[in-house]
Amino acid sequence: GRLEAVTQQMGYHPQYLDSFLKMQHYLMHMDGPLPFDCRHYIAIMAAARHQCRYLVNLHVLQFLRAGGDPQWLRGLEFIPPKLRNLNEINKILAHRPWLITKEHIEKLLKISEWSWSLAELVHAVVLLAHCHALASFVFGWQQLQPGAAAHQPQAGEPPRVGVLGRGKYSHDCCPHPQPVSVQSLDSCMELDSLRERMQRIHVETEGREEMRLLQLEREEGEGQGAEVGVQGGTEHCSDPFAGLSLLADPDGEVTGATNLACYMQDPDFGYQDFARRDEDQTQVFRVQDYSWEDHGFSLVNRLYSDIGHLLDEKFRMVDGLQSSAMAKRQGCEPSVFKRGIWNYIHCMFGIRYDDYDYAEVNQLLERMLKVYIKTVTCYPEKTNSEMFDRFWKQFKHSEKVHVNLLILEARMQAELLYALQAITQYMI
Repeated sequence: GRLEAVTQQMGYHPQYLDSFLKMQHYLMHMDGPLPFDCRHYIAIMAAARHQCRYLVNLHVLQFLRAGGDPQWLRGLEFIPPKLRNLNEINKILAHRPWLITKEHIEKLLKISEWSWSLAELVHAVVLLAHCHALASFVFGWQQLQPGAAAHQPQAGEPPRVGVLGRGKYSHDCCPHPQPVSVQSLDSCMELDSLRERMQRIHVETEGREEMRLLQLEREEGEGQGAEVGVQGGTEHCSDPFAGLSLLADPDGEVTGATNLACYMQDPDFGYQDFARRDEDQTQVFRVQDYSWEDHGFSLVNRLYSDIGHLLDEKFRMVDGLQSSAMAKRQGCEPSVFKRGIWNYIHCMFGIRYDDYDYAEVNQLLERMLKVYIKTVTCYPEKTNSEMFDRFWKQFKHSEKVHVNLLILEARMQAELLYALQAITQYMI
């Protein structure tokens, strides 16, 4: 069987893969403040910000498996206001996390029918940061694939859903997960069941719509019946799967052919260089004033039990990986090289370390590597192989994966720092 692509790449660093799977499993599949279907829908919203069809399709399937309402897959207009209100911080965290403020937090937490609890919001923030960063990794590893595997799955082309999507990992598993045979669903019977369920819901919806039309025709006359379904000049399709069709390849794997635009608002909002910000409104984020170790870890762990430990293990694990060949090429120790990459990523998000000489970044990181890192970090959907092919050829595949893991974790921590600082300021 074929390996699920993301975990296959992470498997070059099995200890890291172990910590990633533990955190992912806890975040998506264990008890927590948010319902399971909402977790996957938030993941869809997050992945859509970077047009990552691979992750969107994966979580569409998981959303349906968790009993999610298929109507929600028509887009943000069809979800509860509580979830839709999350769109603003999703957009900000994905592209310009330095803009998030305690006012954004207060708006979500204020007493109303659709208010969030602090615990729910922390769970949602971790989900958003996780999926934004994972989208960067997905676009990054696709550039490392030979031939046909190096492109984004399109409509009708299923993502390979393995442990990443199913969450089969448990704390009792062996410390270094073995390669997993991949199938999107557990069996042909389950595939048939999902198809039957979607068809049944579709038929029931069509039946209700037909009865509604007949009733309207009786009440308003034959001439007005044709106008039903058009409101304010916009046609409303009665099909709950207007944005989704289930497709299967010869191996029985399933994908949702989705229109990603329906999961986004303000699609033109994107990354902007931190240096070009309005300096009167946004200050540099100084780690000595608010750090993961001293502030973020304790807050997230208090409001969403144990997730802080799992995130911290993942951050520490990626820091412990070695990139000796890359470091040797630059004439420095592996730890110095890794810190240069980490601090460069945080610098792009306005996070600064007072004890670091940023002149080292230009000495340690070649220009093409910096272009790659910035693209995968800030606008991963624009990643292409031409920008770094020559540079990558001299390094081991495991070291290329390591750089992508550093991008994933540094980006995730950056988003968490801004969001958790805003929550802290709200609580003061």
